Amino acid sequence: MKKKIMAITAAAIMALSCFALTGCGGGEEASADADLAYVQDKGTLVVGITDFAPMDYKDDNGEWIGFDADLARDYAEYIGVDVEFIEINWDSKEMELENKNIDCVWNGMTLTDGVMEAMETSNAYCNNAQVVVVNDDIADSIKSVEDCMDLSFVVEAGSAGKIQAEANGFTFTEVDVQAKALVEVAAGTSDAAIIDSLMAGAMIGEGTSYANLKGTVKLNSEEYGVGFRKGSNLVAELNAFFDECKANGSTPNQSFSQDHSAFCRACYTDRPCADPGAGAAAAGQCVPSA
Repeated sequence: MKKKIMAITAAAIMALSCFALTGCGGGEEASADADLAYVQDKGTLVVGITDFAPMDYKDDNGEWIGFDADLARDYAEYIGVDVEFIEINWDSKEMELENKNIDCVWNGMTLTDGVMEAMETSNAYCNNAQVVVVNDDIADSIKSVEDCMDLSFVVEAGSAGKIQAEANGFTFTEVDVQAKALVEVAAGTSDAAIIDSLMAGAMIGEGTSYANLKGTVKLNSEEYGVGFRKGSNLVAELNAFFDECKANGSTPNQSFSQDHSAFCRACYTDRPCADPGAGAAAAGQCVPSA
C-alpha cells in the first residue's frame, strides 16, 4: 500500500511538472502558437538583422533603414506593436530565435532548404541571386563557373553565398557579414566575393564606395523570406500583411525612409523592381506573396 501511494505521488509530481513546463514536449509548439500574443503583450517585435544594404543599414543618425527595415516597421504597426532591431551574428540566427533574443529574422534571407527546415518562414516576397564580385581589372575574364575555379573567395558565414561556394568547389574564407567580403576584395585580400545580387546592385559599381568592383557570374536564382520560430503564428499574420500590401501595390503607410530603400515598392505587384542604384539591373524582379 505504501509503495502504491508513493507511486501515485510520484506520478502526480511528474504531471504537475509537465503542466508547469507547458505540456512535456508540446511546450515549444504551444509557445510558438502563442507568438503573436507574446509579441503583443510585450509591445515590441524584435527583429534580427545584419548590416546589409539596401535591405537593412543605418542612416547618418544611426537609425536602421532600408527596404526590409521599413517593411518590418510597417508590419509591426500592422500587428499593433513597436519594432526593435538587433544586429546578430548571421551564423547564429536560429539560436537567437530559439532563445527568444529575437522574434524574427528579416534581412534579405534566402529561403534555402536549411532555413525552411529550421524556421517557420513567410511566403517569398523578393527574387534574388548569388553573384560573383571581383575587381574590374579581371572582370572581363570571369564569364563562367569554370573561370572562377582558381580564384580565392570570401563569403559570409552561414549564408547562401557560402552554400554556392561549397556547391561549386571554390576555395574560400568566411567573414561575419557580407559587407566585409566586399572590403576584402577591394583590398585585394581575396580575389572574389559571393554576395546577394540586391546588395551588389546597391553597393558596387559607378557612384558607390566600391566603384572598382563588378558583378560577374550569376550562380543561382533564389527568393527572400522572413523567418520565425517553428510553428509561430506570426507567419500567418505576415502573409496576410503581404496580401494586403499586394492589393494596395505598396505597404500600407508608405513609410519608406529614403527613395532608394523604396525600390521594391513593386514587390507586391507583378511589376519589376525600380532601379535601387548603379548596377541594379541584375537584381531581378520582386515577387508577390502567393
